[in-house]
Amino acid sequence: QVQLVESGGGLVRTGGSLRLSCAASGSIFSINAMGWYRQAPGKQRELVATISSGGSTQYLDSVKGRFTISRDNAKNTVYLQMNSLKPEDTAVYWCNAVIAKSYSSTYSSYWGQGTQVTVSS
Repeated sequence: QVQLVESGGGLVRTGGSLRLSCAASGSIFSINAMGWYRQAPGKQRELVATISSGGSTQYLDSVKGRFTISRDNAKNTVYLQMNSLKPEDTAVYWCNAVIAKSYSSTYSSYWGQGTQVTVSS
């Protein structure tokens, strides 16, 4: 089995920072792309940031310049550094990873358990 465990969420004030971490463990042969999604109450889930296996990144326009996605392949971990946080960043955040469990298997998408980020005004 493959598990993605998230940490780093919490309550911060406007303008503050948080660093989310997501570590993959279990039966992992290789990890392709990784990313972060979020969903606020009553709103659609949106893709916040992605990072390819080669390190190329993409960001939601509203977070560009404030958030940074990175990965540590030796630790099977993806990070989301969030700076200059705003109340509209309040949401549940999920990490996602595209993982092959063996040499002969195809890649499948896996999700973390979700972590709450709340930004107070």
